[in-house]
Amino acid sequence: MPDVEEFDEFYRGSRQRLLGFVYALTGNLSEAQDAVQEAYIRAWQRWSTVGGYDDPEAWTRVVAARIAVSRWRSLRSRARAYLRHGPTDPVPPPSTDTVAVVTALRQLPEEQRVALALYYLLGMPVAEVARETAAPVGTVKARLHRGRSALADLLAVSDLEEVADA
Repeated sequence: MPDVEEFDEFYRGSRQRLLGFVYALTGNLSEAQDAVQEAYIRAWQRWSTVGGYDDPEAWTRVVAARIAVSRWRSLRSRARAYLRHGPTDPVPPPSTDTVAVVTALRQLPEEQRVALALYYLLGMPVAEVARETAAPVGTVKARLHRGRSALADLLAVSDLEEVADA
């Protein structure tokens, strides 16, 4: 078990220096904070070894710098890929029918919504929906039936309102 007090003292005594160092490397405070936090997590996980080093701060500093550089390389690679391939095609907005169905689904009880989504959207058989939701097959069938009926009523009401508005 790592020595909590010893690690806490190490953290309190070195966190500002380490954050300042990584901030100078990255030029981005939030990236620096993320890298330093990850380095301290790794130091804590290995504290029984790292705490015995002559300079645990040096180990943590190297880890934080490597994390920051790794993130920077990842961002640079993504930027190159973006330049090479261009932006992705824009995703079209949902149709009015999709919006109406989602709005109606939100009005259903969670159990019915989950059953309908698993059965119709993922194409799971009733038995698998039952296993996934930890409910008996009969209960799933009832939820599907009630959910379909409620959706039909909700969607018919919105269709009538649209016709009345036209």
